[in-house]
Amino acid sequence: MRRGPARPGARRRKGAPRGAPASVPAERLQKVLAAAGLASRREAEGWIRAGRLTINGAPATLGARVTPQDQVRLDGRLVRAQPSITGARVFLCHRSPGEPLRTPEGAASDLHSHAPRPGLIERLPRRAGRRFISVSPMPRVDGGLELVTSDGALAARLQRGVHALTSEFGVRVRGELSETQLAGILEGVLDGGAPLTVQRCETAGGEAANRWYTLAVRGASGKEVRQLFERQGALVSRVMRTHLGPLTLERTLGRSQFRELTQEELDALVPVASPDSG
Repeated sequence: MRRGPARPGARRRKGAPRGAPASVPAERLQKVLAAAGLASRREAEGWIRAGRLTINGAPATLGARVTPQDQVRLDGRLVRAQPSITGARVFLCHRSPGEPLRTPEGAASDLHSHAPRPGLIERLPRRAGRRFISVSPMPRVDGGLELVTSDGALAARLQRGVHALTSEFGVRVRGELSETQLAGILEGVLDGGAPLTVQRCETAGGEAANRWYTLAVRGASGKEVRQLFERQGALVSRVMRTHLGPLTLERTLGRSQFRELTQEELDALVPVASPDSG
């Protein structure tokens, strides 16, 4: 039986194969690539502009949406979408101060030098993903708890959610802080004027001329923690993240080691992130 002509104004979804069910949910191409662990959404946009992506044989355009029935190819190779949360692989890493997450480019350019030790991310299980993304990474000079995942969509959600998390840092400074300095840190004012929500700053022992302080603060990066102390004239030599929301850097996890989050830990971590609206 032949169908009648299409209703006026009815249009087939751009990029969808003919005959695809209208009820199939479509997602933005950038989101699909991020969920597959291939790139961040910003990188995916660059690939679209460069003409590296096609949908069902046609060049992809910004704003295009795809379904599981569509064939997306990157440089001619088929891209398979993955679920954004279910089955996500997330790792908690203990990074030593100065240890790179990834081997710096050009580190092995000298053929007469010894090959550098792979970065922390590069030692994660290959079966867990092809590209790992770090969530709110600490500055290289510092270290402690690092969170990485091969799920780009989850990484984006967690990155936004970090601003709602309370984290703890161990901060090593030269000498003992005065009451005035401690009061200034508790105010949480940064150079840009935007305040941080500091819950507490307590002494945590020390050795020789150095003193450690434990800082509990909401939504702060390692860089901001340094700035917070240095604004008060403190000489900061080390910042170590020990807690990130519900996650703790346990003593049994040695430096340069990592472990995968349990499903319970992931379930506790994900709700803090805002829903993905892409």
